[in-house]
Amino acid sequence: MIKNYFKIAFRGFRKHKLFTLINITGLLIGTSAAIVIYLIVHFELTFDKFHNDGDRIYRVVSNYSFQGEVGYNSGVCGPLAGAIKSQATGVAVVAPFFTLSQPNVFVPGKAGAPQTRFKNQDDVVLADPEYFKIFNYTWLAGSPKSALGAPNQVVLASAQAKKYFPNLSYGQMIGKVITYDTLKTTVTGIVQTLTQNSDFTFHDFISYSTGTVVKDLKDQLQLTEWESTSSASQLFIKLSSTATAAVIEKQVNFILKKNSPPKPEDKGNTHGFSLQPLSDLHFNGDYGNFDNGRIASKSTLKGLLVIAAFLLLLGCINFINLTTAQANQRAKEIGIRKTMGSSRGQLIFQFLSETFMITLIAVILSAMLAPVVLKLFSDFIAPGVKVDFLHQPDLILFLVSLVLIVSLLSGFYPALVLSGYKPVSVLKNQVSAGGSKSRKALLRKSLSVAQFVIAQFFIMATVLVSKQIHYALHKDLGFKKDAIIVINSPWKNRTEARNQVFFNKLKAMPQVELVSVGGAPPSSGNTNSTNVSYQDGKKEVKTDVQLKFGDENYMKLYKLKLLAGRALRIGDTSKSVVINEKYSKVLGFKTPNAALGTVLNHFNGPKTLQVVGVVSDFHQRSLHEPIKPLAIYTGTNSFMKGTFHIALKPETAGGGEWKTAIAGIQKTWKEIYPDDDFGYNFFDETIAKFYETEQHTSTLLTWATALSIFISCLGLLGLAIYTTNQRTKEIGVRKVLGATVAQVVTLLSSELIMLILLAFVIVTPIAWYALNQWMQGFADRTVISWWIFAISGAGMLLAAVFTSSFQTVKAAIANPVKSLRSE
Repeated sequence: MIKNYFKIAFRGFRKHKLFTLINITGLLIGTSAAIVIYLIVHFELTFDKFHNDGDRIYRVVSNYSFQGEVGYNSGVCGPLAGAIKSQATGVAVVAPFFTLSQPNVFVPGKAGAPQTRFKNQDDVVLADPEYFKIFNYTWLAGSPKSALGAPNQVVLASAQAKKYFPNLSYGQMIGKVITYDTLKTTVTGIVQTLTQNSDFTFHDFISYSTGTVVKDLKDQLQLTEWESTSSASQLFIKLSSTATAAVIEKQVNFILKKNSPPKPEDKGNTHGFSLQPLSDLHFNGDYGNFDNGRIASKSTLKGLLVIAAFLLLLGCINFINLTTAQANQRAKEIGIRKTMGSSRGQLIFQFLSETFMITLIAVILSAMLAPVVLKLFSDFIAPGVKVDFLHQPDLILFLVSLVLIVSLLSGFYPALVLSGYKPVSVLKNQVSAGGSKSRKALLRKSLSVAQFVIAQFFIMATVLVSKQIHYALHKDLGFKKDAIIVINSPWKNRTEARNQVFFNKLKAMPQVELVSVGGAPPSSGNTNSTNVSYQDGKKEVKTDVQLKFGDENYMKLYKLKLLAGRALRIGDTSKSVVINEKYSKVLGFKTPNAALGTVLNHFNGPKTLQVVGVVSDFHQRSLHEPIKPLAIYTGTNSFMKGTFHIALKPETAGGGEWKTAIAGIQKTWKEIYPDDDFGYNFFDETIAKFYETEQHTSTLLTWATALSIFISCLGLLGLAIYTTNQRTKEIGVRKVLGATVAQVVTLLSSELIMLILLAFVIVTPIAWYALNQWMQGFADRTVISWWIFAISGAGMLLAAVFTSSFQTVKAAIANPVKSLRSE
């Protein structure tokens, strides 16, 4: 019987090739989107799910509040780990670690051979032995009990170990000496490199106790400083089975309050700790994960799921519409089958088997296309997302579920309609053809409206996201951003003398207009801030202030607008500071001029500086964040003077000057820093990177919009073909009675236009609300203009009319004699 069902299904497919192709194409697009989005979402949601008792693992993070400004830091103060170990109850394991800043690694060569240097290695940490009690690693050599028990020991991940010692077995690596810059360590263990999805990509684990005996590391760890926090200093804990995060959080904050009690001048400002679940690590942008880690957005993943659901729904709607529209063509077949004894259940099963076949074909084709689609979007899909049926049993299960769910969604209602015909009515030719007032026609119209609602929503979202991106990239941010190159000198080899030589050689280049040396550009992903106090005579105003370091050319190069006072000058190193207008208002001054001469205390430590100028506000980061109080001053050490800002002269008509300039800068770099790699960034490209997420969203929405319009138009074309075939004789009679081609086309298209207008009325308030919510993520944003909705409605209308016109015009210009000949 089942074999017979499939045989009938294939005969039906051959008979209705066009409708079958439309159904398969619609479902193919929907299922392709579902498979690719499933791979992306599943990949992101499986990060660090393999650790034992993962629901009891937390990271201790820092929270701040200064004058209403909220701040977050993924790190903690140095002494906190030891205090929790000795004073907190309910904590089973405490594991601090400290990320080292790209050390150069030296591995001894064979006898007589020079040592091998590995430049600027990421993911090197000082790790407590307890680290391996929290996170699951497989040990290949050495003992987890003693491997990090003493200073100057190091455990390597297997991939990194093979990089350092390619010709040795793991056992032979034990006892080998590795030098990190000037720190000599001995290999005491090898662990298997994590193959599961994980944010813990560290591969060199130096014993944490090394930081207590090496002065430079001891200064960085700051094991006695309760008021100093660094994101490099991370702390993970594992709770006992009976403890709760809320109770432990209270204990940790009590420890902080006891060791660093609030001061009277800190009134209104807060500092505390909270426990961040391990499951939140991969998604929380406030804290980030680690310096080189990638943060996924849960809202983006939810948006992807919505897109997949919508595209699948569109494909299913097409199937339902076309199948119910053709129902009367199978009426006699159903009547004869029922007369011969077929039950309604058997007929439902037969029609569902036909749907199953179409869905199965679509899913198989989608699975074959998935790698191609992933490659197409590889620029913003995580590198680990791939199709591997042999090693992804969950993907096989998803495909099977997809086939069953889509088959039921698409085929169940049409199967009920088709199997519900009464044999007597069918054989007497009394079956409705699905006229405009029948329930089937009403359902088709409702589903068509739903299609147009989805398609128009995508159009509106795409236009608005593109408008916001254009606004962000072309808005006057308060500084010059074009034709500026930013170069960071290597901080380990950074000296005043080398900086000066490089600076002088840059100034001498004919293509260079101006050079400034200092810290980060006006707007950057890196922030530096300090807690500054100001005594106005009555009270103390304490504020968290963003810092920018620059010389006398910094403001001139970036064309920062001076509102009052003067810019920085040579010799201002230890006495002068320029603030922004926002900070002057926070301090209580009504005009920028009134802020001149103000003395700021505890500036970046115990320093006292005087305000000599006020600049117009500019955006320190992306438009997602508001403008914050800011100060610009000349740094006092080489760390603050490591970034070169180079303004290039405009290129001539022939061009090529910038390329020549970059080649000259690189040559100069190699003369001064021969052992360090050269790298540079154009400042405007750095600004554009702030909006990568939005640009990716725009790309996805553009694709979703195109596909949703395409699916809707496919279904529309199928219905137009069916409708014109049903009304062939009516069209012939109207033409014989004098109707023009334009009148016939208008008649056939009027219903379609009404459906699109109805969809527009429904979707507009929904889209406005959703888009307005999305825009709240920007502190500075464009407006939701009326023309966004008008473009959507007009665009959908034009696409639909254009698609249906292929069939309506063809029907309107047909010779009426052919349609009326049988009459």
